[in-house]
Amino acid sequence: MRRRLINSTLAVVLVVIAVFGVSLVIVETRTISASAQESVESEALRLISVVESRLLGEEAINSGVLAEQIDPARYALIEIPGREPISVGDRPTGSVLRATETGEGGEKVTVEESRSSVTREVGRTLLIIGAVALLAIVSAVLLAVRQANRLASPLTDLAETAERLGSGDPRPRHKRYGVPELDRVADVLDSSAERIARMLTAERRLAADASHQLRTPLTALSMRIEEISVTDDPETVKEEANIALTQVERLTDVVERLLTNSRDPRTGSAVVFDLDEVIKQQIEEWRPAYRSTGRALVCSGKHGLRAVGTPGAVAQVLAALIENSLMHGGGTVALRTRVTGNQVVVEVTDEGPGVPAELGARIFERAISGRNSTGIGLAVARDLAEADGGRLELLQQHPAVFALFLSRVPVDRKIPERPVR
Repeated sequence: MRRRLINSTLAVVLVVIAVFGVSLVIVETRTISASAQESVESEALRLISVVESRLLGEEAINSGVLAEQIDPARYALIEIPGREPISVGDRPTGSVLRATETGEGGEKVTVEESRSSVTREVGRTLLIIGAVALLAIVSAVLLAVRQANRLASPLTDLAETAERLGSGDPRPRHKRYGVPELDRVADVLDSSAERIARMLTAERRLAADASHQLRTPLTALSMRIEEISVTDDPETVKEEANIALTQVERLTDVVERLLTNSRDPRTGSAVVFDLDEVIKQQIEEWRPAYRSTGRALVCSGKHGLRAVGTPGAVAQVLAALIENSLMHGGGTVALRTRVTGNQVVVEVTDEGPGVPAELGARIFERAISGRNSTGIGLAVARDLAEADGGRLELLQQHPAVFALFLSRVPVDRKIPERPVR
C-alpha cells in the first residue's frame, strides 16, 4: 500500500510538472527572445538618432564616436549616402538578431547580436525551472512517504487488533488516528471487542453459576441412587425412584433457568404458585444434611400463602440461603413466612455469629465470602429473585437474617399461623 501511495502521488506530481513545466519553458523562451529582439531594435533606434543629430550638427561621425553609443557585444553597420559605410564591433556569425532603422536623410543603421546570448539566457531559465521541478519531486516523495506511513500504520494497527480479537484477546485499544474512515473502523473493532468481552464474561459466569447451582441437586440425586442401590425393598426402590425423578425435574429446571438468565437476566417466567409446597420441598431435601451435622431446620409463620414468581427460581434462592446457613451459620436454622403490605416475605435465620461488618454491604457481590467458598451462591440467588420481580435482602447481620420478598396473591380466607415443626 505504501508503494502504491508513493507511486500515485509521484505520478500526479510528474504530470503536473510536465504540463506546467513545458508551458513555462515555451513562454519563457519566447519572452527572452522577444526581449532580446526589442533590445536590439531599441539600440538601432537610439543609434540612428545619434547619427541624425550629428549630421545636423555637422559633427564627426566615425567608428570611435559610435562605439561609445553601442553595446560592445553587438555589431553595427552605419550607411550614410555619399559616404563609406561605417562598422562598429565584430560582426557575429551564425544565427543573429537583427534590427534596421532608416533616418529621414536616407541614413541606415543595422544592429546585429548573436543568438548565443539568448540561448545562454534560455539555458539559465531552464536550469532554474529544472531545479524547481526537482525540488518539487523530492518534496512530493517525502510528503507521499509521510502520508503513506500515516495511512498504512493505522491499517497495520487495525489488522493487529483484529488478529488479537480472533486469538481471544478482547481488550479494546481505544486508539484513534485522526482519519474519519480509519477511526470508524477502530470504533467498530472496539465495540466488537467489548461485545466479545461481555460474551466471554457471560460464558464464564454461566459456567461458574452452573457448577454452583447444580452441585446440590446432583448430590441429592446421587444420595437417592445410592439408597436404591443398597435396598432390596421394592416399595423403598419405588419411593426413592419417584423422589429421584422429582429431583431430575428440578435439575432440568435449574439448567433451563441458568440458560435463560445467561441470555437475558431480566427474562422471567413468573406464575402464581403455592409457597408452602416450595418451602416443604426444600426442608425435606436439606433436613438430612442438617441432621448429619447435629443441627435442626425448622419453619414457622403463615401458611396458605400464594406468591408470584418462578417456583424453580424461588426454590434455588431458598436452597442458596439454607446452604449458606449450613456452611457459615450455626445452631438451628429457621424459615419464617410473613406478609407485609402486598408482599410475601420468607426469612431465613440461624444462631451463628452472623455476617462480618466489613462484608455487610457487599454480601451479594460475586466472589465475596467470609470463608473459603466461591462467593457465588448469594449473588446468583439475588439475580434469580430480581428476575421474577422480587428482591433478596440482608435484614440483620447479627444474627444473620436474609429475607426474600415476593409479590403476594391475596386469598379470600383467613391465613392462620403455621406451627413450628
